[in-house]
Amino acid sequence: MMSLSTFQLALLALGAALLVAIWVYNRWQSRRHEPRQPRAQSARMDDAVNVEPVLLEPVLDTSSDEPLSGVAVPMVERKAQLDPLIDTLATIELDHPVSGEAVLAALPPTRRIGSKPFAVEGCALEDGQWSAVLPQMRYSALQCGLQMANRTGPMNDIEYSEFVVKSQALAEALGGVAHCADMLQEVARARELDQFAGDHDAQLAFTLVARGAAWSPGYIQQNAARFGFVAGSLPGRLVLPSAQMGMPPVLSMAFDTQAALADEPEHSAVRKLIISLDVPQVPQSEEAFARLCEVSRGLAQAMEGLLTDGAGHALEDSTLAHIASDLEQLYKVLAARELPAGSAAARRLFA
Repeated sequence: MMSLSTFQLALLALGAALLVAIWVYNRWQSRRHEPRQPRAQSARMDDAVNVEPVLLEPVLDTSSDEPLSGVAVPMVERKAQLDPLIDTLATIELDHPVSGEAVLAALPPTRRIGSKPFAVEGCALEDGQWSAVLPQMRYSALQCGLQMANRTGPMNDIEYSEFVVKSQALAEALGGVAHCADMLQEVARARELDQFAGDHDAQLAFTLVARGAAWSPGYIQQNAARFGFVAGSLPGRLVLPSAQMGMPPVLSMAFDTQAALADEPEHSAVRKLIISLDVPQVPQSEEAFARLCEVSRGLAQAMEGLLTDGAGHALEDSTLAHIASDLEQLYKVLAARELPAGSAAARRLFA
């Protein structure tokens, strides 16, 4: 057999080394582009990561498009829900007191007229307090209400006409008489309220974009948990619960739903997420914008992301300071209209 020369052996060794180097490089590139995975949790990790949130039944919601998550909700109190600031009202005079069971049996099958919530309240015979109708109570009078505006627009003529028909039908079924306001006046009120709401609505959204490797859903959830976020009611959504029981979340976080629903989410690559604040839904006392900035900056640093606006422009401190100033003025205007941010009426109007 012909023996290999020293030169040939050197070439073989060089070739083998080159193949190993290529294999290592490819492995490194592959791992470099894999979505980041959550770190294994230890018993010493922060409680915000380890404690499971308590998910209770949501309160009756006449405004928001999804139930609250991660928020402890108290028992429903007997209190008035209708508000003349945002509802058109029809009073029903009764010939004699009626039971809650009779009222509930006579209610229309749907509690909406068009895109607006329809509700009925009763004046309790025992103490004269107005509240939502309960079966075990007796009532001396009733009132029907239709919300005049929300984010879908103002109440129109057709909706008001249907409201009058339903109110009169309820009154007749219970042996009473319905008194409704003038349609032109109420529709005009609805349009003015809608104009005010449109001029003073504010929904802020910051976008966090991955600078390098993408994120897995688990990686996002683990980092968000360190800032107090818990799972929302929809896949790919997290919420920062309010400190006040029964209130909407202070902030929301959303990323690709398909990534959250994937059979192997650890292999799903997410390159951006959105952190948002619905200003009229959250009381000013929560300091929600300051928390939005704090959370967004903290996540950007922890996850090696770039914080931008919806157009992809990096958010500068001067821009954030300008937004904060505008929000202070907005809070004052809403309070002057008796619709302070986070109030029941504001949450219904801006929904």
